[in-house]
Amino acid sequence: MFLLISIPERAKLSAYAKISDGQQPGGQQVAHPSLQNMPGQSCSGGLCYTAFTMPATRKRAPLPDSGNTLGLAREVLEIEAAAISGLISRLDHEFQRAVDLILNCKGRVTVSGIGKSGHIARKIASTMSSTGTPAYFVHPAEASHGDLGMVTRDDIFIALSNSGESSELLAIVPLIKRQGAKLISFTGNPESSLAREADVNLYAGAEKEACPLNLAPTASTTAALALGDALAVVLMQAKGFSRDEFARSHPGGALGRKLLTHVRDVMRTGDDLPRIADNASLSDAIMEITRGRMGMTAIVDAKRRVLGIFTDGDLRRAINKGVNLNASKVADVMTPAPRTISADKLAVEAVQIMEEFKVNQLLVVDAAQALVGALNMHDLFRAKVI
Repeated sequence: MFLLISIPERAKLSAYAKISDGQQPGGQQVAHPSLQNMPGQSCSGGLCYTAFTMPATRKRAPLPDSGNTLGLAREVLEIEAAAISGLISRLDHEFQRAVDLILNCKGRVTVSGIGKSGHIARKIASTMSSTGTPAYFVHPAEASHGDLGMVTRDDIFIALSNSGESSELLAIVPLIKRQGAKLISFTGNPESSLAREADVNLYAGAEKEACPLNLAPTASTTAALALGDALAVVLMQAKGFSRDEFARSHPGGALGRKLLTHVRDVMRTGDDLPRIADNASLSDAIMEITRGRMGMTAIVDAKRRVLGIFTDGDLRRAINKGVNLNASKVADVMTPAPRTISADKLAVEAVQIMEEFKVNQLLVVDAAQALVGALNMHDLFRAKVI
C-alpha cells in the first residue's frame, strides 16, 4: 500500500491510497475489499484509488508578549518552589525509617517508576550510586518480564508514583513483597494502593501542578526529585562518604580530574626538568632556561637538594640592575628557598599555591628536599586541572 498526499489548498489535505492487490481468475485486478464500494473510489488501468479528506491543521496560537511570558515562567517556578517547601513540614519519622532501612540494607537499592516518575527514579538511582549508596534503576514493565530477578531479599525497592496507582508498579509489588525485599514508596497520595502496600511511604506530591491544565507532571516530579536528593544526601553523610570516594566514582569529569590528579601525574622529570648547579654561571643558567622551556631552572647542590630557582622574571630584574650576564654566577641572582610541593599532593593544591603566591612554576621535592620534578601553569592546563 502506498499513501499519496497532496495539498490542493491550505484548508484541507487529500490522501490517496493506492492499492494493487491479487487478481481474480479472469486476470482482472480488483481493489482491496476495505476500499470497495466506498465514496470517492475510482479505478483506472487495474489500479483503484480512494480519496479521504482530512481536517485542516489547527492554526498556531500567537506567541505571548514578553510580559506574559516572564509572568508565566515566574509562576511556574513559584509553584514548583512551593511544592518543595511543602515537603519540609511533612518530613516525619517515616523518613527516618526509610533512612534506617537503607543503612541496614545488605544488598542494593532498586529504584523504579513509569513515565515522568521513571525519569525521576533513574536520576535518584544515579545520585545514590555516586554518593555511596549502590543503586540501580529498573523499568517496571521490564521487571514484569524477567528483570525482577535482579531484586533479592536483601535489597530495598523504591517505587515512585504520584497517583500511587500505576498499574505497572502494582503488578510487581506482590512479587517484591514475596521475595522479601523492603518496599519504600514515593507517592502524592498516602491512601493509594502503593502507599498501603509499602513498608514506608514518603509523601512526594504537590498541591497543584505548574501546568496551566494541572495535568502534566511538573511540580510533583520536582518534589519527588528533591525528596530523593534529600534521602541520598542524608545517607551520604551517615556513611561518612568522603571527597576521595566521590572522586573515584567520577573519574571522567572535571571534578574527577581535580580530585584524582596528583602532582606526580603532571610534573616534568628527567631530561625535561631544567636544573643547574649552584656554581654555574648566569649565562649557563640562561641557556638551561631556554633548553627546558619552562621559564625557569632549578638551582641544586651536589645532592640535588634545591637551593633556589632562577626564572625569566629574575633575568629581567638582573638586566634592569645592570648585572654582567657573562661574569656573574647564577647563585648571585637566583631566588633562594623557592616554593615547593610534594609529588603526592593533588595537582589542584599546586594551583592553589601558584595563585596564592602569584608564581607560574613550582619545584617538586622529596622528603629530603631533593629535586624530583617541576611543573608550571601550562602543564596544569594540559592536564585540564585548570
